[in-house]
Amino acid sequence: MSSGLKLIALTCALLVTAAVFTGYAYIRKRHAQQVLSRAQQDMAAQNTATQNTPKGPPKVHISMDDAMLKSGRTIIGGSIKNISGEKLGGLSVELELRRRRDGSPEQRSVVLEPPQLEPEQEGRYSLTLSSHDYGSVRLVGLRGGPDSQLLGYTSAPGQKRPPERLEPKVITTQRRPTGNGEFINSPEHPTRVP
Repeated sequence: MSSGLKLIALTCALLVTAAVFTGYAYIRKRHAQQVLSRAQQDMAAQNTATQNTPKGPPKVHISMDDAMLKSGRTIIGGSIKNISGEKLGGLSVELELRRRRDGSPEQRSVVLEPPQLEPEQEGRYSLTLSSHDYGSVRLVGLRGGPDSQLLGYTSAPGQKRPPERLEPKVITTQRRPTGNGEFINSPEHPTRVP
């Protein structure tokens, strides 16, 4: 092999090595920037969540009933009991609904009936939705007071959905007259069974 070809091969090898090293350095720097950006977003989200979390002891106990299906509609509801020693007003339950189509979340606020609760008094909340639009629901929070602050609460499952009643289905078929007590469906007289 001539010295000119060796020099060209060495130059190509050095250029390929430099290109690989430069690409590796660029990808590593970009990854470090992405990790830093995610960490900053997570810290901002934690700060927002900390600001939106209720402070102090729980003031109410929330029971969330199983969703009821009724003629193409879903009924979501439950009960709230004031376990504090003070009168609570302007109460609303915050629910997160997940859409069936794309799984995106949507928040809804449901007002309590009655909106004012005395100590140890119970109230109910209810929301009716189309069963085709939403797939799941989650309790997110409770707001109350004149400035709609987040309140502390405890939660538990509520009433279970009653078992569905299936109507018995009776199928009547016309019986073919057979000769001497043979089966309706036999190799000699095949019949389609529903």
